[in-house]
Amino acid sequence: MENYKEMIILIAEDDDGHAELIKEGLIESGVCNEIIRFSNGEEVWAFLSGTSSNGVRDKNKNYFLLLDINMPKMDGVEVLKRIKADEELKEIPVVMLTTTDDPREVEACYKMGCNIYITKPVDFIKFAETLKRLSLFIQIVKV
Repeated sequence: MENYKEMIILIAEDDDGHAELIKEGLIESGVCNEIIRFSNGEEVWAFLSGTSSNGVRDKNKNYFLLLDINMPKMDGVEVLKRIKADEELKEIPVVMLTTTDDPREVEACYKMGCNIYITKPVDFIKFAETLKRLSLFIQIVKV
């Protein structure tokens, strides 16, 4: 599998406590992928779109985005909309990870192309297993 590309997990979460809990939960559940955290929607969009001065997406790597909805500067829904409208980025799996469980918002996110909508708090063992399976599946499909 020489074409294998590791999956890098991106976390876009404005709350430091929530971001740390997500990161710790993933690590404790056995996820050992590189994790990069962004504190608002503008930061993650700049990274993905190549306009950030603090580092940009490596086109030779795979990414997986855990995206909070309620963030300053640019909310998660806008980030999702931009990702799914971009030919280079639309294949990035996006998990909406939020405290909001409004059925209208859930439906809107799925219609825009999110892969999974998860309401916090999260069962990290099950979540980590899902991430591992999805990562492996993506790798197999890309090879």
